[in-house]
Amino acid sequence: MKKGSQAPGDPASGFGRSSRGDTRSESERGGGQGLERKLQARKGGSESPSSPAGTRPPEQWGRAAGRGGRGGSAAPMGAGQGWCLLLCLALSRVAADPEERQWRKVDVVLDCFLVEEDKHPGSLAGSRTMVEALLVLRQVPVLDDDSLEAITDFQGGTLAKDNPPVTFEASVNLVQIPQAEALLHADCNGKELSCEISHYFLQATKKASFIANVQVPGGGPSVSMVMKVLRDAENGAVLHPTLKLPLSPQGMVQTAVELQVTTQTPLLYFLLGSSASLHCGFSVAPGLDLTGVEWRLQHKGHGQLVYSWTTGQQQAKREGASLESEQLLLAGDASLTLPSLTLKDEGTYICQITTSLYQAQQIVQLHVQASPKVQLSLTNKALPPTLICNIAGYYPLDVTVTWIREEPGGTPVPVSGASFSSLRQSTAGTYSVSSFLKAEPGPEGTTYTCQVSHISLEEPLRSTAWVAPPEQKTAFGVLLASSLFVLTLLFLGLQRWPAPSPRSAKTLRPSR
Repeated sequence: MKKGSQAPGDPASGFGRSSRGDTRSESERGGGQGLERKLQARKGGSESPSSPAGTRPPEQWGRAAGRGGRGGSAAPMGAGQGWCLLLCLALSRVAADPEERQWRKVDVVLDCFLVEEDKHPGSLAGSRTMVEALLVLRQVPVLDDDSLEAITDFQGGTLAKDNPPVTFEASVNLVQIPQAEALLHADCNGKELSCEISHYFLQATKKASFIANVQVPGGGPSVSMVMKVLRDAENGAVLHPTLKLPLSPQGMVQTAVELQVTTQTPLLYFLLGSSASLHCGFSVAPGLDLTGVEWRLQHKGHGQLVYSWTTGQQQAKREGASLESEQLLLAGDASLTLPSLTLKDEGTYICQITTSLYQAQQIVQLHVQASPKVQLSLTNKALPPTLICNIAGYYPLDVTVTWIREEPGGTPVPVSGASFSSLRQSTAGTYSVSSFLKAEPGPEGTTYTCQVSHISLEEPLRSTAWVAPPEQKTAFGVLLASSLFVLTLLFLGLQRWPAPSPRSAKTLRPSR
């Protein structure tokens, strides 16, 4: 779902809520609104002594909610778009001068959906309802060079009083959120986050928990966070009307993130035969132990174990598959390395992290590609000649072949009328096909080009052939025929020339 234009909120804080009625894209609404929403993330504290580290890959969302990140109240923002422009310019300067950056703590506020199973009478089994929600990540360390000076902390009292969204306040003091900067500035980059929150059911404890799945579109990072509800229902506590959970004085459900799993690369493309690294990082709260790491592959309805690790034991089901060293693994890096990729390695990889209490996962889509090889040949000397363009060894299947004719001094012109052979597939799974074209000869220097486009290529491949003019071919044929005729006559003449008869031998005797 798309976010619309902002509705006015608390005028004292400058915090505005977003309506859902406008279905236009962010570029159609104008970049300023998206930047303004992102500017509303909150700054607090000063420097953090530790920097964020590893993270994990995402779970599949049932429905992608096209919703952006947002913060709390900002400093006076009458010229909101101008502030956003200044922020983006500052961020570009940060990228250019990384040594000047320092850690600051900010509140990262994300627009989300709370996903619940539909319990209404007559609803289909497995159907879900989605209601508006906010996720407030409190005091997250983010790299900054004072570009966030105008940003203040999120205040729950700034929410609209009529039908406010469910607000989850999440402390991140126990774990690291290494992709916080990408979440904070997603709108500045013209991207709208997908964020879904759902119940997380624990058998070992009766504590209520939730899991939040956040993804930056366009190949951005993906983060899953397991959040434990901190407050128990107390006498006289105000409960949320539907969740039946106690609310803070600001009207928020208070939680703490105890496990996060992230991936920096949810979508990967690698060439056949190369090696791939599938990123999966995680962070667990103190007191929780890492008990297992598992990578599984799903493709075309089939699932299989690729690699598993438990304390002191590891098992590689795919030849050559490996994790980082156990030291790095225990530090939060569960990335998988796959050498010498084949087409069988393509598919959806699930990185699952298991602790003594929780379990979360991320998904990495791996696409294996093979670049085509192009060869152009002239097979028929008769007029008009036939050109054959062989395209071999490519994957995936879709390929575009274009024929282009160009005369000297003219412009290239696409040529129609080509035919194709049947598709061929090698034992390795790559494809080959041939394209045929009757080439009408033209002036001297006329060329035909076979151009091949494929997803594995940054630029199309081209192979060009020169087709001789008709007169040159005719003159050559006459000269060749005349030469053969003369040679034939000479050969026949030599065969019929009479050989000289031998003379009788005479014995000369001296006279007496």
